[in-house]
Order: sequence, then structure tokens, then C-alpha cells
Amino acid sequence: MNRYQLFRALRRHRILSDRRAMNYEQNKAAKFVIWFSASFTLLYLVFIAVMLSLIANDSRGTTPMEFMFGAAPIILLLDFGTRFLAQQTPAQIAKPYQLMPIPRYTCVDALIASSMLTGYNFVWFAMLVPYTIMSIVFAYGFWMALLFLLMWWLMILANSQWFLICKTLTTDTLLWWLLPAGVYALMGLPIILKLGALKGWDQFFELYGTIGTQTEQGNPLPLISIVALLAVLVLINRRIQYTHVRNELIKTEASKKHKVSQMAALDKFGETGLYLKLELKTILRNKNPRKSFIMSVALVLVLSLIISTTDIYDNSMYTNFWGLYNYLIFGSIGVMRIMSNEGNYIDGLMIHKENLLCSFKTKYYLYCIILLWPFLLMLPTVIAGKWSLYMLVSYGTFTAGFQYFILFQMAIYNRQTLPLNTKFVGKGGLQTNYVQLVAGIGVYLVPMILVSVLQSAFSDTVGYTAMMVIGLVFIATHQWWLRNIYNRWMKRRYDIMAALRASR
Repeated sequence: MNRYQLFRALRRHRILSDRRAMNYEQNKAAKFVIWFSASFTLLYLVFIAVMLSLIANDSRGTTPMEFMFGAAPIILLLDFGTRFLAQQTPAQIAKPYQLMPIPRYTCVDALIASSMLTGYNFVWFAMLVPYTIMSIVFAYGFWMALLFLLMWWLMILANSQWFLICKTLTTDTLLWWLLPAGVYALMGLPIILKLGALKGWDQFFELYGTIGTQTEQGNPLPLISIVALLAVLVLINRRIQYTHVRNELIKTEASKKHKVSQMAALDKFGETGLYLKLELKTILRNKNPRKSFIMSVALVLVLSLIISTTDIYDNSMYTNFWGLYNYLIFGSIGVMRIMSNEGNYIDGLMIHKENLLCSFKTKYYLYCIILLWPFLLMLPTVIAGKWSLYMLVSYGTFTAGFQYFILFQMAIYNRQTLPLNTKFVGKGGLQTNYVQLVAGIGVYLVPMILVSVLQSAFSDTVGYTAMMVIGLVFIATHQWWLRNIYNRWMKRRYDIMAALRASR
């Protein structure tokens, strides 16, 4: 097979991978919700395009080209952030092809090329195309409009490669997050520094709008620069993806002596104490669970400091969102993937009756206790008079009750084993669990809608009281709904266990 034939074969295999997944049937209903949400998002982008076009056409200080390129850093930053929900790195899906007789870079090259042709890279065209029709075509002509869209497509492709580089490097150490943070801080410097006659956001748009000015004047430098940037990022990404897969495949770890803590203090809790030891040792002794836990702790800390020390999130909507979100970080990272870590030793959990039920209960108690961390970190907002203690307690109660009730349902639908230590050569990256995506959207949107409606119809106190009552009901009945999850899991145990074993 030549490179083109190999690319076609691998791309076809990636397209068919979802249909071959063992959770294909359960994903179909969730996919409908995802497609409905995606359709709504596309319509929303069209609406934004119309608004931006009206603003650009009425503006006397900037041309339509300058206006859209001036907003390019903001759009690309949003694109970078949303890719975490939709895009996998080539290194994560390379394992099945490592033993095939393929030249060392060919497989990675094909997967990188395939990632550049995914539908997600065309999502922003739902905004760009209407804007082009309304503001670019009639002002500059067809060929300039085509050049405008081509430049934006190349920038989006470059952004996709930049995302893959950052996502791959951050799996090595969380310190690599300083790289994208530094780059975007550097891009935002014109807002702070006064470089010319203008300042703030005016200077920001003026600086990046220069790309549109040069393009209008027929200067090929912006297009050449974008193409050169894309080529450099592709080469860097190619090297990083291959290096990470190769290093993980050939690495050997020297055995080290560790002092193993017996956690004897937990013995007095009986069987629950034993499973609590298992949960703690899973986090402390395995790279991926440990890194996820550290990331959760750090994220809660950073967000709490921002909320406590600034006034940018002081209005009602942001208060509700960040109050709920800060509590839910541990659950969305840990509980959302329930049974994914356990898939590595699922046969051991099935030796005795109701072992799995005890594991569910222990995990629930542990993550309820962990809620004390965001609660304590958000207390300064109460001391400063920005938030009320009643709000803080009610949101924590709601998370421990209703939110965890929803997240623990994922035990039925999670059928992919996540590797405890390897990052790139596990099979877990081959499939997408659309039920997780729907559940994740639901646990963030439903509480926001509920509390907003209650506060609008009645008062803040009524909203907080309703949230607390709902949370207390689910906390009081946790024994019942955890057993219900366990019974449903046992009815499907053979299918679930087969899927967990197959994805190891």
C-alpha cells in the first residue's frame, strides 16, 4: 500500500470505529441528543454571524475584513477550549497499528491528516460563511471572499495542531499548561500595554485587524505566514505524537522499593474501610488517577482564588454557575468515569456477592467528603460578603445528592477500561462515550436552569432552599438508588464485563 491508500484505509477504519464499539447501541440515543445540541449550536453561530455582519457593515472605523480578523484570537481561543470535548490526539488512537508493517511515521502522518479533515474543523464555517456572504462578497468580490475563507480554514487547522501539541504535552506534566497560558497571555498584551494612540480592546482589535488590512491590499504575507505557521505546527506535532507513542511502547521502569502504608486506621470501618483503602491506593499509586485528582484539586484552588479575589464573577448568573461548577469538578472528573478504573480488576470485584455495591457506597462517601475542599476554599467569599453561607451549603448539598445521583448512573453506561498508568497506547481512546457527554451537559445545565427559574419566580432564598431540599432527599435515599444501580448493573454484568475486558 502506498501512503494515499494507507491514509484511506486508516480514515475508513476511524469512521467505522464507533459502529464496532461494544457500546454502540447505548450510544445511539445519546448521539441523537448530541446531534440536536450540535444543530442548535450551528444555528446559534449563524445568528452570531448575522449580528457581527450588521456591526461590521455599520462600522466606519474598520472594514469587514479587519473586523473579523481583529476578533480572530478570541475565536481561536474558544475553538481551542471546545476541542477538549471533541478531539483525541493521534497518539491516543495509535495502539492498534503499532505492530503492523508500516513505516514508523506513516501511521502517525495518516492519523494527523485524518484529524485535520474531521468535521469539527468546519464547525466555525457556520458563522464564517454567512458573514462572508453578508459582508465580504459584495464589498470585495468572490475571489477575495474565497481567500478570506481559505485563510480562516488554515488558521483553524493550525489551531487544531496547536491543541494536539498542548494536549499531548500536558499528559507528561501539568506544568506544560504554562505553555498555552503564556501564549494566550502574550496575545492579550495589547489590551494592557499602550503601544500607540489607542489602548485596551481598541488597540487589540487594531493590531490583529492588520491581517485584514494587508489582505485587502493584496499583500501575500498574511497568507504565507499562516501557511508557514501551519507547516511548522504540523512538523512539531508529528514529532511529538510519534515520540510519545514510541517512548511509551519501549520504556522500561526500574523497580523501586516503596514503603506501603497499611492505612490501619481504616480497618475499624470494616468492609467499607477496605474499599476506601482501594480507592485511596488507586489514586496514590497509579499515574493517571493521581494526575486527574491533582488536576481537580488545583482547578478548584485556582477557581476559588479567582472568585474570592476578583469581582468579574459577582453577578447572579456567574455566582450560580461557579458555585455549582466548583463543587462538581471532582465528580465530573472522577465519578463520571466510574467503573473505568475498576475495569482493570473487574473480575476481582465479582468474586463475592455485593462487592460492587460496597464499592459504589464507598466511592459515594469518599466523594461526599471531598466536597469539603471546595467548601473551605469558597468560604472567603462568604467572609467577604460576596456570597451567602446558605447558598454555599445548599449547592454542596445539591451536588452530594442530585448531581452524584446522576453521575453514578454512568456505572451502567461506562464500558471502557481506562489504563491506570499508560497514557497513549491504551484502547480507551478508540471509542467515544456519548452518554458521558450528555450526562456532563445535563449536570451543568439542569441545576443552572432550575435555580435561575426559582430565583426569577420567587427569591434567592427560595431557590437555595429548593436546591437543598432536593439534595437532602437524594442523600437520605442514597442506599436505595445505589442498590438500584447495582441491580441494573448485575442484569447487564456479562455484557459490561466483556466490554471492560475487551478495552483493557
